[in-house]
Parts: sequence; structure tokens; C-alpha cells
Amino acid sequence: MSSSSGSPASSGPSGALPLADDHRVADIALHEFGRNEIRLAEHEMPGLMALRAEFMDQQPLAGARISGSLHMTIQTAVLVETLTILGAEVRWASCNIFSTQDHAAAAVVCGPDGSPDDLRGVPVFAWKGETLEEYWWATRKILEWPGGTGPNLILDDGGDATMLVHKGTEYEAAGAVPGPADDDPEEWLVILATLSASLQDDPQRWTRIGAGIRGVSEETTTGVHRLYQMLEAGELLFPAINVNDAVTKSKFDNLYGVRHSLIDGINRGT
Repeated sequence: MSSSSGSPASSGPSGALPLADDHRVADIALHEFGRNEIRLAEHEMPGLMALRAEFMDQQPLAGARISGSLHMTIQTAVLVETLTILGAEVRWASCNIFSTQDHAAAAVVCGPDGSPDDLRGVPVFAWKGETLEEYWWATRKILEWPGGTGPNLILDDGGDATMLVHKGTEYEAAGAVPGPADDDPEEWLVILATLSASLQDDPQRWTRIGAGIRGVSEETTTGVHRLYQMLEAGELLFPAINVNDAVTKSKFDNLYGVRHSLIDGINRGT
């Protein structure tokens, strides 16, 4: 692993760390490979490139602190760098323990004009093959910003980052994290352990973070269902945008993109 801001067992709010100490990826030496693929992907993502050209000078995202929990791929790298070009500060993790493209993560940490010795990108906490403990550590890291602050926007895929904020806030209000049940799945035990350690370290961390969040965008059906459940229960802490049901997602990606990906996966695996 490259240098990082701590092990998955570490606790406490992030300080004002230099980027060299505020990331964790598999191999920063993969940055050049990742950068070459990012340049190719930019030609296939004209919408984001048009946004850069039109709004770069206006900096419409200035002041935005975005925590992203989304597959750390080459295409996501183009999104991340578009957000920063438009003025946002960004911290990123993957929403799946196996989906990270390590060369993409390395390139985003280095940045377009950086190098392993002069990191100029954004903090990324993602690598292919994370354990569950590492995954939830990384999710916590993107929600803890320098100076003990948090994000004001979440870009979520699957709802894990949003859920961590909500459960953390709920358990802080109760003063304790509930004990595990005999039939709890392994991942839920990891989540409880993560929040228990956080509560002992800072009993108001998630309450403070949740209060500063202005909204979340959610891409998946699973994540959207979670949001509707929280809304109906009166538990949703901040506004949410349902990206999953947008026409370009529901009518194209969900219908045709998944079919294409299925065949492509079979082709690559056989």
C-alpha cells in the first residue's frame, strides 16, 4: 500500500494533513497508467468535458465539500476531476470492495499535474480487494474532513455513506451502539464495531457531520429504497436526489447497460 492517514483501526478526526498522509491506494506507482486511460475516457465523456469548458471560470461548486462513495474506476476519475475543476473539494472511496481500478485511484491522488513525489490530486481511500473492516474504515475517512469538519454534500452509490451518517447520529442520540444479535450478518457486525469505536472517541461526531450536510444524490435502486424508508419513518436528516429514476439512468443504463455489462463480463471471464 502507499502512504495513508492511518490503519483501519485508527480513530479520531482527521487533522489538516498533507495529501501525502491523507490517502490510501494500492500502488501510487500506477498513476501514469491510470492517467493515460483517464485521457482516453475524457474523449468518451463529452458531457462532463462540456461542463468543464462552460463553467470552469465560474467555479459553481466553490465551497462544496463532496464525499463520494462510488466505484473508483477510470470513468469515476473523470467525474472526480470535473468536480474539482468546477471548484469542489472532494474525498473519495469505492462503494464496493472489489470494484476499484487501482491505476485509476493512483492517478486521482496524483492529479493531472502531480507525481508520486508531488501529490496534487484528491484524497482517495480505495483499493481492489478490501476487507469489510477496511471498506468501512475508508467510508468513515471520506466523511471526516481536515479540521474535524465533514462534507456538505454526499455522492452515494448504494447508500452506505448516507447510512453510516444516519446510524451514527441515531446511536449518538441513544448514547450507545446496540449489541449484536446472534443472526446479524458479518458486515453489520463490522458497522457496529466502527460506530462503537467512533462513539467512544467522539460522542458527537456523526451528529455534527449530519448537521452540516445539505444533501445527497443516490444512484442505485437499493440506496433509493433506503432513502424512501428513512423518509417515511421521519428519519431522513437531509434532502436527497433520486438519480436512479432519472430517464438516462432508468431507461438506458438500467435497461441496456446492465445487459451489455452481463455479456461483457461473460466474454471476459470465459
